[in-house]
Amino acid sequence: MAFARYPSLKDRVVFITGGASGIGASFVAQFHAQEAKVAFVDLQAEAGRALADSLPGVWFRALDVTDAAALTEAIREAAAALGPVTVLVNNVADDSRHVAAETSAEAWRAGLAVNLDPVFLAATAVYPMMRDAGGGAIVNVGSINALWGPAGMAAYVAAKGAINSLTKGLAREWGGDGIRVNALSPGWVVTERQLELWLTPQAEADWARQVALPGRIAPDDIARAALFLASDDSRMMTGQNLVVDAGRT
Repeated sequence: MAFARYPSLKDRVVFITGGASGIGASFVAQFHAQEAKVAFVDLQAEAGRALADSLPGVWFRALDVTDAAALTEAIREAAAALGPVTVLVNNVADDSRHVAAETSAEAWRAGLAVNLDPVFLAATAVYPMMRDAGGGAIVNVGSINALWGPAGMAAYVAAKGAINSLTKGLAREWGGDGIRVNALSPGWVVTERQLELWLTPQAEADWARQVALPGRIAPDDIARAALFLASDDSRMMTGQNLVVDAGRT
């Protein structure tokens, strides 16, 4: 297959949260392949450094995105090194399973702290840069789980639903500054984490019966959709939720 190149992404500064592995690593690699200037953060220091070392010019910092001060400081440092951030991909997430009735208040808050809070904090940190640059694009990674609400992951589902609503609100509030804010909702993407923890042959067979398109959804399938949302090709799209799930929903 031949895939699109987006001239408008060349030399744009892209900041990605949770970029060391899985879908996040595909975001990093795909934007780099478009000749964008890429920065990313992740808690996985070793994997992050290895990825950054393999892609010349990519900027990386190891940090915990639940540390608001560290996240906003990393965005400032990336901008100082590469230029003002005009594309933000809010990708970081933790889809750990938990039983709702057995979830403590602390565990609930921790789930939102990683799945929801960094989306708002990173967006508000890049807002002045995008405003002063005359515009920008924010891609908030949601999930189809927000649309159909599976059991066993209440905090994750709640956060992803909130991301959809936050996307709408920020799109309306910042549109006058030329800033577009869209959500991107993947279906079941086959990453190493999914293979290790949840993607059993039976689960995959069940999924295959629910979708319209055969085959696995790969991380690059999601990253290519993000390229479109970040590029000028989608210049009149904002406040939308682009679903990439092989026709599951």
